[in-house]
Amino acid sequence: MNELSIEAQKVKAALEAKNLETPLCRMAMDNTERKAKIESHFREIMKLMELDLSDDSLAETPHRVAKMYVNEIFSGLDYHNFPKITMIENKMQVDEMITVRDITLTSVCEHHFVTIDGKATVSYIPKASVIGLSKINRIVEFFSQRPQVQERLTQQILVALQTLLGTVNVAVSIDAVHYCVKARGVKDANSVTTTTSLGGGFKTNPSTRQEFLRALKHY
Repeated sequence: MNELSIEAQKVKAALEAKNLETPLCRMAMDNTERKAKIESHFREIMKLMELDLSDDSLAETPHRVAKMYVNEIFSGLDYHNFPKITMIENKMQVDEMITVRDITLTSVCEHHFVTIDGKATVSYIPKASVIGLSKINRIVEFFSQRPQVQERLTQQILVALQTLLGTVNVAVSIDAVHYCVKARGVKDANSVTTTTSLGGGFKTNPSTRQEFLRALKHY
């Protein structure tokens, strides 16, 4: 397998240093073997649920789940899938807040393996470089594609962007609906969880903090 990109290596090391990396126990196997094992185990789970795997609607479900886990909804566990990052020299000397609002995200709660559905807002104040705007969305997507808790997801996005941008002046806020709350347990369909992680001036400068909070309210 190809080596990790420089950006992926830097972000991974930064998260590990801050104890923010997703808890992992690495196994020496390729994705083909991984999917085969997941398919086999999921087939056994379905049997324990007394589902008829000979039915044409269910027969391919273990294969679909294995493919979905590895290639899609948990692809962010593999840093080889870290997005290609475009950094641009800050020739215009931009020193005001840049915000990308309402970034859609879908993740999976690591406690119950059900959906987290939400939106993120990310702001930063450039230093030597600015980042391609779509790359912010890609970074949110990458860290969402893991079993997650929202608090860690928020901080992972913050630290990744601080590392790539070379500045602590980054802020991240996420509003999300957790289906472990909506679809089971208390079954509250209306509650929304908000988490915020602030760095640099967004934490220490009251006016910068307020500017970010106003951006969250869209005015």
